[in-house]
Amino acid sequence: MDMGMIFLVVSALLVTVTADVYIVTIEGDPIISYKGGENGYEATAVESDEKIDTSSELVTSYARHLERKHDMILGMLFEEGSYKKLYSYKHLINGFAVHVSPEQAETLRRTPGVKSVNKDWKVRRLTTHTPEFLGLPTDVWPTGGGFERAGEDIVIGFVDSGIYPHHPSFASHHRLPYGPLHHYKGKCEEDPHTKKSFCNRKIVGAQHFAEAAKAAGAFNPNIDYASPMDGDGHGSHTAAIAAGNNGIPLRMHGYEFGRASGMAPRARIAVYKALYRLFGGFVADVVAAIDQAVHDGVDILSLSVGPNSPPTTTKTTFLNPFDAILLGAVKAGVFVAQAAGNGGPFPKTLVSYSPWITTVAAAIDDRRYKNHLTLGNGKMLAGMGLSPSTRPHRLYTLVSANDVLLDSSASKYNPSDCQRPEVFNKKLVEGKILLCGYSFNFVVGTASIKKVVATVKHLGAAGFVLVVENVSPGTKFDPVPSAVPGILITDVSKSMDLIDYYNVSTTRDWTGRVKSFKAEGSIGDGLAPVYHKSAPQVALFSARGPNTKDFSFQDADLLKPDILAPGYLIWAAWCPNGTDEPNYVGEGFALISGTSMAAPHIAGIAALVKQKYPQWSPASIKSALMTTSTVIDRAGRLLQAQQYSDTEAVTLVKATPFDYGSGHVNPHAALDPGLVFDAGYEDYLGFLCTTPGIDSHEIRNYTNMPCNYDMKHPSNFNAASIAISHLVGTQTITRRVTNVAEVEETYTITARMQPSTAIEVNPPAMTLRPGASRIFSVILTVRSVSGVYSFGEVKLKGSRGHKVRIPVVALGHRH
Repeated sequence: MDMGMIFLVVSALLVTVTADVYIVTIEGDPIISYKGGENGYEATAVESDEKIDTSSELVTSYARHLERKHDMILGMLFEEGSYKKLYSYKHLINGFAVHVSPEQAETLRRTPGVKSVNKDWKVRRLTTHTPEFLGLPTDVWPTGGGFERAGEDIVIGFVDSGIYPHHPSFASHHRLPYGPLHHYKGKCEEDPHTKKSFCNRKIVGAQHFAEAAKAAGAFNPNIDYASPMDGDGHGSHTAAIAAGNNGIPLRMHGYEFGRASGMAPRARIAVYKALYRLFGGFVADVVAAIDQAVHDGVDILSLSVGPNSPPTTTKTTFLNPFDAILLGAVKAGVFVAQAAGNGGPFPKTLVSYSPWITTVAAAIDDRRYKNHLTLGNGKMLAGMGLSPSTRPHRLYTLVSANDVLLDSSASKYNPSDCQRPEVFNKKLVEGKILLCGYSFNFVVGTASIKKVVATVKHLGAAGFVLVVENVSPGTKFDPVPSAVPGILITDVSKSMDLIDYYNVSTTRDWTGRVKSFKAEGSIGDGLAPVYHKSAPQVALFSARGPNTKDFSFQDADLLKPDILAPGYLIWAAWCPNGTDEPNYVGEGFALISGTSMAAPHIAGIAALVKQKYPQWSPASIKSALMTTSTVIDRAGRLLQAQQYSDTEAVTLVKATPFDYGSGHVNPHAALDPGLVFDAGYEDYLGFLCTTPGIDSHEIRNYTNMPCNYDMKHPSNFNAASIAISHLVGTQTITRRVTNVAEVEETYTITARMQPSTAIEVNPPAMTLRPGASRIFSVILTVRSVSGVYSFGEVKLKGSRGHKVRIPVVALGHRH
């Protein structure tokens, strides 16, 4: 082998090692905004909020033209084989994703006609009883023809980890037959092994996007599946929350926990898999999935995903590639629900920023699962465990894992985790309750309650107790279903009570070996839920405002989150091969928490609103959900939020709009809001153009439109909320409302605010005919500068019973 050959091999290796995925945007309009002008290609753009017919010859020929242009630029600049184009983006943005070296990326940056070159980066997932809690079966579904019609002909797109198509939540046989869908044109991939389609009449589209993941070397086809198959569980869970079939028996370990149903059980599901279980996903794949979903004609997009870290190329939160492409989706008339993020309870932890997106915070609903351990000394210790009880009226001997080992050498396996049955002496454990330690391994997922259950079964124990001895702040404990009696004692002081009782009751010889086990106890029934009036509450993990306009965390003049929906301990479909949660491996359902679970609740409820009002814009649907939401819990008190106390214990505090946005969703009221605050593409553009600190060239890069400053201030964007981050003296804000009821109605307008800010409204009343719009003003004045936001609301009360409420937040400054 001569030296020249060796050099060639090495240099080829070098190229592959240093290549990265870049997202490149090109001058010229994408399909959604092309108004004509290029030789031989007619306009493909439509008015704001309208659907484009993507199968028309006009659109397909312009799409081919854009793709040829992308290929031409790459072919002109680089040698064949030195780069790999992964995607051409044509619908919402004009550009492509390409795998090239940093030097080639620099060449692209300098090429005329190239607008931007962004290095790809990672995104992450934001990780049943709720239809009843939200009043759907009694108040909402009957008005639309019952659950058999709830969400009919609405397509919800899920950009997530795929779907397990064989789950009963997604079955279409034994169901009322579905009619044809004329507006949706998505593809259905086949399972590469069985050659069966991923679709049925319920799942109408199924595609996967992994080119960037493959190029980055992160994709493993054995566990990630080169198909829409869910390798994680998260995608099946979110799809079932929004649109799962009604009345699916939720059985686990021989016990039925209830019946599962989606918010819009007749809505169709379109799957765009771009998330994978080990590494999350890449923006290039997610952008391709969103672009395809809008091109295919979905009505609603549910996104339980957010950027992992700020992008390097834009300082503006509203123009990160996520929000920028979603602006195109909303322009095409698609309603977008996105999880707020799980970084709570700390301020400014949101990963969803823009006015065109509906940002969803997570609530705890009224169902709680509790259990208790009764000790032989009469003490009852509270804990959690979705398990059956030990036999009634009987106490069982308690044995600690470390006291029943076969030999002392087993201690190197961390035996107190109870993960390995082979290290224990079966004779000593059989028929007794095994005490195990809840170590850090459970928090990181290397130990699981599912494995403790397997150990207990293998040894013939009567049950188990998992004892939390020390807790790091922010550890969240969720009850896990168990086939055997079991309980997790999460309160450290209760754990100490148990350990003290065990030590006093257990006699040992001089070496420390146990002579006799005399501690006793019994485990209660944890299967039956307890319903609380103090619901909903804002969940601890739910990301909080204020919203930020840039990645140096300056406050934005827009309230986020927008709305609160259930996101704590949600039962829904799981895929048996999903490994996202070690406690649910091999199961058909899972009970999990996250703003990931809250977003599909809103996507499904938005489907019910869109079904009733098919012509409404995404902004109108969002407004209907927000203005009818509630800030009162079931007990009639103001909403509370979970927060950390000074001692880092979880406590409840009075919640604010930075926790819940406009309030907790009320689906029944959202179907008849009276008034809506509508907005379209021009309004979103005005919001961007008037936000201080955003470069107008950057806006033009993303929108292909010149700036328009008529709005004067971003607070005048017609949102169903008001936020002013820098209030000096007096500021007047305007809002435009439209009567969407079928009758004329007179509204009286009132407002109130915390004392440091004065608030007035003008006019005090107005009458609107059906379909008519009117403008009103809100005047805010600084009374005293306290350094903290003051909160308030504007209420519009209709003569025919409609109630419209919007939150107001303002931070007063001296100058």
